[in-house]
Amino acid sequence: GSATRPAPLLIDALFGTGLKKPLDSAVVEQIFTLSKTASICVACDLPSGAESDGGAILSDVPSFDLTVTFGALKPAHRLMPAMGKCGRVVLADIGTAAESQWSEIGPPKLPPLDAQGYKYTRGMVHCVGGAMIGAIALGATAAYRAGAGYVRIGADTYVPNVPAAVVQGQQGGLDDDHIGALLVGPGLGRNGAGLLEKALSAGRPLVLDGDVFALLRDPARLHGLDAILTPHEGEFRELFGAVDGDKPQRALEAARRSQSVVIYKGPDTIVAAPDGRLGFAPPAPPWLATAGTGDVLAGITAAMRARGLPPFDAACASVWLHGRAAEAAGPHMIADDLAAAIPEALDLL
Repeated sequence: GSATRPAPLLIDALFGTGLKKPLDSAVVEQIFTLSKTASICVACDLPSGAESDGGAILSDVPSFDLTVTFGALKPAHRLMPAMGKCGRVVLADIGTAAESQWSEIGPPKLPPLDAQGYKYTRGMVHCVGGAMIGAIALGATAAYRAGAGYVRIGADTYVPNVPAAVVQGQQGGLDDDHIGALLVGPGLGRNGAGLLEKALSAGRPLVLDGDVFALLRDPARLHGLDAILTPHEGEFRELFGAVDGDKPQRALEAARRSQSVVIYKGPDTIVAAPDGRLGFAPPAPPWLATAGTGDVLAGITAAMRARGLPPFDAACASVWLHGRAAEAAGPHMIADDLAAAIPEALDLL
């Protein structure tokens, strides 16, 4: 019988990490022609047409099955839109040492449980409730699921659909020394300025989300406070305006202006610290794009901070756990399922 023809393989090694301008149209046309006939498409370092530092697509780029990069990951491997074209990314060790303040977020090292500890030493999260009680319910539930020892909600109304152990009706006492983190923002509403002011003056670690970014107005108000901010793109612009640069540059500028750790959310979430550290989230499932998942992230972050992790480490830990919980919850999840899956993510550690 006739021999079986091997499947065509496309290896794109045309352009490396220094590309800063679009490719000639003839080159783009040829790459697409070859990619359509290939069974497997592999890019070396980056698909030709992608910019390495900010993740921009300079020319139309086909989707690759695999990208093999050398020595260290490049920002574009974890930034959209380039990340969406890379397929699976494999890092090849070529014997070079890469030192940087920028790194991919890996599994966190959580503090071990103290055999002599109790609920307060394990970490207390106080959730400041507002207009939309569903959002604060998700945040409080996520904080408990992420390992906080005590969670309470301060709200005018009873919040249903939370674990039975959540304490409610405690609006005051924001200066309670037991509080390891104050969660402010999920469901707060645009009329929550008074609650925000009380939280900012409480002297406790803060996790800020949602409507907080419209109410704050000036990021310099956070100077001297212990805060982690969790904005998505729209919320980011509400507080920081139109910051120039690519996403890493914008995140670092926001961290500098606020002197706070910033979790800049999106399909390419990154964590920025005022000292220049950047953590790039590993790929997370696209089904995280559903209402309430940001409230869950804020709750996990508050638990990590209450458990004693420093702000940058707490933010990175929560981003990693959030992505793994989404994988465990599956593509048909809603935010409630995501919160319920946090223990499965913790079991991976």
